[in-house]
Amino acid sequence: MLMIRLARFGAKKKPTYRVVVMEKERARNSSAVEVVGHYNPVANPAVVDLDYTRIEYWMKNGAQPSETVGRLLKKHPAPAAEPVAS
Repeated sequence: MLMIRLARFGAKKKPTYRVVVMEKERARNSSAVEVVGHYNPVANPAVVDLDYTRIEYWMKNGAQPSETVGRLLKKHPAPAAEPVAS
């Protein structure tokens, strides 16, 4: 089963994370199917950069977000589509 979860990068005590799509059974920093965003909790304020179209695509194809990624998606929802000018 595919999961959308965090993979830790960065130096000791200065973590940064990639939001990745990978098999649930794989190790945290294994090779990912696709990188769909970045998260830096150390920055003030925390930096969240997500590719909402790719996350939506993977969720439609059966990928489940982890608890942490689910919280990030709730706290930082996709921007509303702008109406087309007539």
